[in-house]
Amino acid sequence: MSNTPETGLAHRLGTLDTIAAVLPMERRDELAELLTDQDVETLRHLVNEGMGANTLRALTSDLAYLQAWSLAATGRSLLWPAPEALLLKFVAHHLWDPEKRLTDPGHGMPADVEQKLRLQGLLRVSGPHAPDTVRRRLATWSTLTKWRGLEGVFSSPALKSAIRLAVRATPRPRKRKSAKAITGDILLKLIATCTTGSLRDVRDRAILMVAFGSGGRRRSEIAGLRIEQLQPEEPIPNEGGSPLPSLSIHLGRTKTSGADVDEVVYLSGRPVDALNVWLAAAKIDKGSVFRAIDRWGNVSRRPLDPKAINDILKQRAKMAGLAPGEFSAHGLRSGYLTEAANRGIPLPEAMEQSRHRSVQQAFDYYNSATRRSGAATRLL
Repeated sequence: MSNTPETGLAHRLGTLDTIAAVLPMERRDELAELLTDQDVETLRHLVNEGMGANTLRALTSDLAYLQAWSLAATGRSLLWPAPEALLLKFVAHHLWDPEKRLTDPGHGMPADVEQKLRLQGLLRVSGPHAPDTVRRRLATWSTLTKWRGLEGVFSSPALKSAIRLAVRATPRPRKRKSAKAITGDILLKLIATCTTGSLRDVRDRAILMVAFGSGGRRRSEIAGLRIEQLQPEEPIPNEGGSPLPSLSIHLGRTKTSGADVDEVVYLSGRPVDALNVWLAAAKIDKGSVFRAIDRWGNVSRRPLDPKAINDILKQRAKMAGLAPGEFSAHGLRSGYLTEAANRGIPLPEAMEQSRHRSVQQAFDYYNSATRRSGAATRLL
């Protein structure tokens, strides 16, 4: 069979299908069009090497964007290794000065390049990109270059200088992943919207309680949670009441753990009850714990996408009369630590549950609003 563009596309589609279970992809057809045969083979190799699904998802997203940008800006796929001029062009197209553009329309990303990326749904920001986004995509480009056995020029003085000067010219305040920590009082308001007894309410209640109660789990950890990770534990004695149900959650390798470390956190009391109610209502006894529900009330076999966890939280915030834009799923993580501090729980004990690796890292999640209005700022 001759290697025509059509057969190449079919091959990429087939390869993407084989790794879809490890690398969830909603835009398979678009990726097959954008990526080259070598790109797709690289992704398959990384899947076979056991790279984490979250890292693979980020790499795939960045690679698709880089390929689309290169096609729009130069009319050809990415060059491996990329010449320094192409890297500098990427920086110039994404880090630019809005004030200068008012007097110089040619400054920044050209209009035709911008339009092509917007039509593909790959460009959503209306101004220059966040410096961290640009650095991350360049890091992805550099990493993929090394995996191809090539040497790049990503550490060149000219590129470092271009990024530094561009960032200095367009200062942007750093934004927190979640403007507000989801502390206990806010969590109760969100849970109070899950009271109809519908499958969706039962699921969302379990998601909120499990994510918070298990130490502020990341949305990817909640979306990817499987029955096989849950281990029943002995009930916990409860002074003046019935023993509390308990279970352990084996997270396996996480974002901050080593490759051979099985991180374990514990869940007890009401979150365990909420989880068991959901599993019974959805008739789930194996596979993914949290799944999509269609408009007819049918429970999918596939896990929720991590983005869906964020969407659910924002929807519940809106239903609770809160401002959805002020909250995200990441607020459960900072909220857990903030709530632990409010209740006088020692930080090392809270960190055992949240699985933070350092005290400084844990402190970074505390909500700055509490510090801003606290007594320490009003000594005079």
